[in-house]
Amino acid sequence: MLLELSRISKSFGPVEVLSEVDLSIDAGEVCALVGDNGAGKSTLVKCIAGIHAIDSGTIAVEGDSHEIGSPRDAAALGIEVVYQDLALCDNLDVVENMFLGREKLRGVVLDDDAMEQLAAETLESLAVRTIRNLRQTVASLSGGQRQTVAIAKAVLWNSRLVILDEPTAALGVAQTRQVLELIRRLADQGLAVLYISHNLNDVFAVADRIAALYLGRMAAVLDAADTTQSQVVELITSGRSNGLGITDSNGVQP
Repeated sequence: MLLELSRISKSFGPVEVLSEVDLSIDAGEVCALVGDNGAGKSTLVKCIAGIHAIDSGTIAVEGDSHEIGSPRDAAALGIEVVYQDLALCDNLDVVENMFLGREKLRGVVLDDDAMEQLAAETLESLAVRTIRNLRQTVASLSGGQRQTVAIAKAVLWNSRLVILDEPTAALGVAQTRQVLELIRRLADQGLAVLYISHNLNDVFAVADRIAALYLGRMAAVLDAADTTQSQVVELITSGRSNGLGITDSNGVQP
């Protein structure tokens, strides 16, 4: 497995947000992380990304355990996160955004030609056809194009795991379809993708497996092809469904 989380727990003061969460994601697959508000999705992502330190448990990348103490540590392991706000600068162009904070230099000046070429090659490798001018400002792009730039920026740096936080939340139907196709292409190119979404139609359209969090605990991880939306909804809302889900210490569902 590319990423293995084992018994991850995290509390903020007296509030336990994550409790012994297990999850594994392999290269070449899309794993959707679903759960109601307050289930712990964002906290789990921030633990993987090095924003929050875990209280207990282990995070392993390709079998080796790592302490991820900062986003820099996560990036060094090939983990990149695209947050819902995208963290793009409207006044900068596509190339400048993709290399923001990681600019290439030629001597003491920016190597604009090299950056533009690498940006174009990355978008080409992802079969992106919706962005034709790499020098247009992000402010002039549609929501779907902005999401595409953010995802391309994440995969530019030899990433192995891309985490996408609600990438289609503010998009229309056509733009959503484009982003979902791009997510599928990431997996087809051998990347592991952790996809967080409230939209189960989108989840079932793109995910190989679905992991359902309930009040900080992992209710179940299911193959998308072998489950239904109603079953996932039950896991999200009650933590159990048809014999699956959270049990007590005696193996009995509450």
